[in-house]
Amino acid sequence: MHTQSAAPPDPKRWIALVILSSALFIIVLDNTILNVAVPTIIRDFDTDVSSLQWVISGYSLVFASLLISFGRLGDILGRRKLFFAGAALFAIGSLVASLSQSVLQLFIGESLLEGVGAAMMLPATLSILSATFQGRERGVAFAVWGSVAGGAGALGPWVGGILTTDYSWRWAFRVNVVIAPLAILAGIFFVRDSRDERASGLDLGGVVAVTLGLVALVFGIIEAARYGWWKPVGDQSLGGWEWPLDAVSIVPVSLLLSVVFLAIFVRLELRRAAADKPVVFDFGDLVHRGFRYGLINTTVLAMGEFGAFFVLPIFLQAGLHLSAIRSGTWLLPAGAMAFVGGGVGGQLSRRFGPKYVITVGLAFEALGIWLYVFAFSPSTTFWSLLPALMLHGVGIGFATSQLTNVVLSDIPPQKAGSASGAAGMVRQVGTALGIALIGAIFVSQASSHVRHDLAGAKDIPPAVKEEVVATVSDGIGGGAPHRRLRLAHRPAHRLDRGRRGGRRRQAGGGLRRRGGHHRRAAVAAGAQHPRRGRSARRRGRRGGRRPARAGPRAGPRLSRP
Repeated sequence: MHTQSAAPPDPKRWIALVILSSALFIIVLDNTILNVAVPTIIRDFDTDVSSLQWVISGYSLVFASLLISFGRLGDILGRRKLFFAGAALFAIGSLVASLSQSVLQLFIGESLLEGVGAAMMLPATLSILSATFQGRERGVAFAVWGSVAGGAGALGPWVGGILTTDYSWRWAFRVNVVIAPLAILAGIFFVRDSRDERASGLDLGGVVAVTLGLVALVFGIIEAARYGWWKPVGDQSLGGWEWPLDAVSIVPVSLLLSVVFLAIFVRLELRRAAADKPVVFDFGDLVHRGFRYGLINTTVLAMGEFGAFFVLPIFLQAGLHLSAIRSGTWLLPAGAMAFVGGGVGGQLSRRFGPKYVITVGLAFEALGIWLYVFAFSPSTTFWSLLPALMLHGVGIGFATSQLTNVVLSDIPPQKAGSASGAAGMVRQVGTALGIALIGAIFVSQASSHVRHDLAGAKDIPPAVKEEVVATVSDGIGGGAPHRRLRLAHRPAHRLDRGRRGGRRRQAGGGLRRRGGHHRRAAVAAGAQHPRRGRSARRRGRRGGRRPARAGPRAGPRLSRP
C-alpha cells in the first residue's frame, strides 16, 4: 500500500471525515429520494412519465459521464477546490429544482447543474480521504465512507416518503440547499487541500472521448426499456428528432458508438502513457488485483442494491397499495442495517481481511434478495419482509464498507482522484444496468401476468383489458387513463386484483434473477483472497391499502441510477 509517511497526520482529519461523509450522503440520497415522489411531480406539472424520464435519465448521464474527468481534474487543480465548486453548483441546482415550475426548469436544476456538481464532489471526497488518512486509519475512513454510501441509498425512499407525504417533494431539493453550503463553510476550516504535484496538464482529447463514450453507454442502458434493446418500441423521437430507421432502435446504435469512443479513449490513453504524457486514466493501474476486482464487485453490488430498491417500492406501493411514507418506513430496516453492517464489517476486516468481508457481504445480499422472492405474496406483511430486509442491508454494509479500501489499497495517493472517479463511474453504470435489467424483466413479466389474470374476466371488455396491459407495458403508471375506464364495482375489483397479483409475481421473478447474479459474484469475490389533506394522509398510513377503483393506478415509481 502506498502511503505518504513524510506528511504528518492532519489533526482535523476526523472532522473532515464527517464533512465529506455528509456531502457524500446527500449525493447518494439524491439517487433514490425521489423514487416515491414521481407520481406527485407528474400531477403537479401536469406531465407524463416520458417527459419526467428525461430528468431522471439526464442526471445519470451527466453524473456518470463526468466522474473520471473531474476526478483527474481534482488531482491536477486541487481536490478541495473542486469539492467546493461542486458543492456550490450542487446547491444552485437544488435551488433551481426546488423552485421549478416546469419539467424544463427541473431538468436544468436536477439533471444539468446537480449532475455536474455531484460529479465534481464525489471523487473529491474519496481522494481527499486517501490523501488525509494513513495506515489503519485510512481503512477506517474508507469503511465509514462506504457505509454512508450504502446506507444513504437505502434510506432514500423513507426520507422521500416523509417529505412527499407530509411536506412536498420540493423539500428533497431544499435539504441540499442547506447542507451543501454548510459543507463548504466547514470545509474551509477543517478540510486540507491536496493534489498530484507531478501533474503537468489535462488530456483534453481523452476527456472528450471518455465523456462521449460514457454518455452513449449510459444512454443505451437507461433508455433500452423505452426505445427497445434491438427492435424499435413505441415512439422513437429524441428531443423532437425522429429516429429514421425502422429495423433497429436507437439503443444498439448508441451502444455501438460507446464502444467506438471508449476504444478511441483506451488507445489514446495508452499512447500518451507510453510517451510519458498526462492521461485522464492510467490503465496501468489495472494491473493491481485489488483495483481490478474491486471495480468489478462495485459494479455487481450496485446492480443488486439499486435494482432491488427499484423493485421494492413498486411492489409495496403498486402491489400492496401502501402510501409513500409507509412504503419508505417498511424499507427503513435495510438502510439501518447497512450502517450497522458497515461498522461490524470494519471490525471483521481487521481480523479476516477486507476481501473476506466483501465476499460475505455479497453472499448476504444475494440471500436477502432471494428471500424477497418467497416473502412476496398477497398476504405479505412487514414482519415477513423484515428478515430479507435486514440480511440485504447487512450485506450492503459489509461490502460497501470494504470495497473502497480494496479499490484504492494499491493506488498511490496522487492518483486517487482518477481512481475514485473510475470507482464512482462503474457504480453508476452498475446502477443503470441493475435498474434497466430488472426493469425490463419487471415490465415483461407484468404484461404477461396481468394478461393471464384478466383472461377469465368475461365481464371486462377486451378493449379495456388490452388498455390495462398496454398501460403496464408503457411504464406501469404515471399517466394512466383513469377517466376512460368506467366499470362496475365487481369488474373493477377483479381488474385491481389482477394487476396487483401480476405485479407481485413479476417483482419476485425479477429479484430471483438478480439473486443468481449475486451468488456468482460472491463466488468470484471469494477467489480473490488468498397534495391531499392531512386527514387523508393519516388514513393512508393507518389503512395501508387503498380501495380498488376502475382503471390502472399509478404504478411503479421511476428510479435514478
